[in-house]
Amino acid sequence: MPAQWLEVRAHLLEHRHAFAVKAAAEYPDVPKVAGTPLLTAAHWMPAEPVPLHDLTLELARATDFRLVSSGLPEGFRCYSEAMAALAAPAVFENRPTYRLLEFAGRHLKFGIGSYFDGIDVGEACAHEYAARELGKTDSVPMRDAVGDPCDPARRPVNVAISTLTIRHDRASGRSTFFLHWRDPRKVGHAGGMYQVLPVGVFQSATDVVNDFSLWHCMVREFAEELLGAPEEYTGPVDYAGWPFARRMAEARVSYLGMGVDPLTFATDMLTVAVFEAELFDELFGDLVSHNDEGRVLAGLDFTAENVERFVHDEPTQAAGAALLALAWQHREQLLSPPPSTRD
Repeated sequence: MPAQWLEVRAHLLEHRHAFAVKAAAEYPDVPKVAGTPLLTAAHWMPAEPVPLHDLTLELARATDFRLVSSGLPEGFRCYSEAMAALAAPAVFENRPTYRLLEFAGRHLKFGIGSYFDGIDVGEACAHEYAARELGKTDSVPMRDAVGDPCDPARRPVNVAISTLTIRHDRASGRSTFFLHWRDPRKVGHAGGMYQVLPVGVFQSATDVVNDFSLWHCMVREFAEELLGAPEEYTGPVDYAGWPFARRMAEARVSYLGMGVDPLTFATDMLTVAVFEAELFDELFGDLVSHNDEGRVLAGLDFTAENVERFVHDEPTQAAGAALLALAWQHREQLLSPPPSTRD
């Protein structure tokens, strides 16, 4: 049984991007973001970029889910147990997360969940899909049980904050962006694919209340993924007293929407952070070429050609492709400085 499970797991890793594109067709009635496979709900998608600070958050109590994975090797109760024992990536830790419960208007309600909640449903459903594609089964009972993947009442929903980072040089008019190639040996999700940078599951560092902020989570991810800062924190993070966090506040950060990967049900909040060139160079002069999850692609020109390349031609994670496409659609608004700073 473990040998068959590992065969299916390997097939999933090899064909993850193709399966994600194909799986989108299983949801013909669910809207897709900007012509990409990313699934969404109409009320998640604003007509234009929304300043991140216009979103409000609420922390409430979460309910438990009991969705049982099929095809597990004997002796394993859930997919994360099998993955940890048989195919664990370098980064695989069950940390607490903020689980999305409701999203109405610009208000999001979260409860407390765990990282493995997403693995036990999302990766298990992707495994079912790969097993069916491989001819090992003709059914996907867990995927069927989830139903609408954009309904937080149907499954535990961990939200990753995916950020397209843009360096904008007003003098030359040139804008560049950054991508991440996710090393399948190091990550539990979307290995072998491109993604925007940074991306991080919405979770606390050490203090559930102090860290319950989309922006605080994003600041930590910028430090970790672009500068190689360690993820371990010895105590509550003093965001107000952290010079890096204070300067980061000068970036223009916008929310563009939210979507769900059709294969794994990974749910991503789509955001863009635009830095004026001088600020970016000051903050990220020590930009890393590799981090704990893969390789950093720096300084890609933000052009129609490059957007098209990573939206349609390269194996880019659905959320990253959708975010690039949306950012290009809204580029004039995103790159225009606020009225008070215009010449």
